[in-house]
Amino acid sequence: MTKIAFIGLGNMGGPMASNLVGGGYAVSGYDLSVVACQLAAKTGVAIAVNAIEAARDADIIMTMLPVGADVLAAWGELAPLARQGAMFIDSSTIDVEQSRAAHQLARAAGCASVDAPVSGGVGGARAGALTFMCGGAPEDVERARPVLEKMGKRIVHCGKDGAGQAAKICNNMILGVQMIGVCEGFQLGEKLGLTPQALFDVVSTSSAQCWAINTNCPVPGPVPTSPASNDYKPGFATALMLKDMRLSQAAAAAFGLTTPFAAEAARVFAAYSDSGHEREDFSGIFRYLLAQQMQDV
Repeated sequence: MTKIAFIGLGNMGGPMASNLVGGGYAVSGYDLSVVACQLAAKTGVAIAVNAIEAARDADIIMTMLPVGADVLAAWGELAPLARQGAMFIDSSTIDVEQSRAAHQLARAAGCASVDAPVSGGVGGARAGALTFMCGGAPEDVERARPVLEKMGKRIVHCGKDGAGQAAKICNNMILGVQMIGVCEGFQLGEKLGLTPQALFDVVSTSSAQCWAINTNCPVPGPVPTSPASNDYKPGFATALMLKDMRLSQAAAAAFGLTTPFAAEAARVFAAYSDSGHEREDFSGIFRYLLAQQMQDV
């Protein structure tokens, strides 16, 4: 049986590891959070005392970690100890250059590697319905595909090392701008006398339809399963959206590219996060923007 080590069992990694167990893999996991480990253990993940023990004799080593420095530290520690021919897969969202550096660490140790960040949020992770954006050699992505298919419904090979991260940064930059536009549209609709449900019934089936409306509607009510209808519990936390918006701005600056709408969205999410809402779903920006409007009246 293929053995998978899963490092990072948080809101996303925990359900992903659980789906691998459900898919018939032997999964050994580790996380710094005792609570995360306890939750994963209940779904059949064998909890190791540390990352090195989790990765011992593993065929595939997956990471789902908060920032690029954590990924580089984990791969730097584990790659020299991995068996020859093992594969590393990183599903974190990190800087493209950091991702390429991680590939180099794996390659230097004789291991295959794929960067495979995800889209779909916690709901998609639990349902095994994530989209994986993959970077790496074609043969490595194909080797990873059966594993990724246990956690997602769509696997896209975006290109060479770091290409998955590039796609993820662009995707989330668009999403951040989009969410603020959706919030402003619903606020204007209310001022014009529309109920949120009436406006939702129109825009969710018209040219404005998008994930930020149809799945993650920022207004409570129209989508019962959205974070907005559940006191803005993430979901996708504001702190993570802010991290991704800042990654997009750093990438744009590196190429001398001006992205004014994304830059403004990053500023707004920073203000929202700094006001004590970093752990709420990023769609909670709706309440923040509404409060700002009321202050300006």
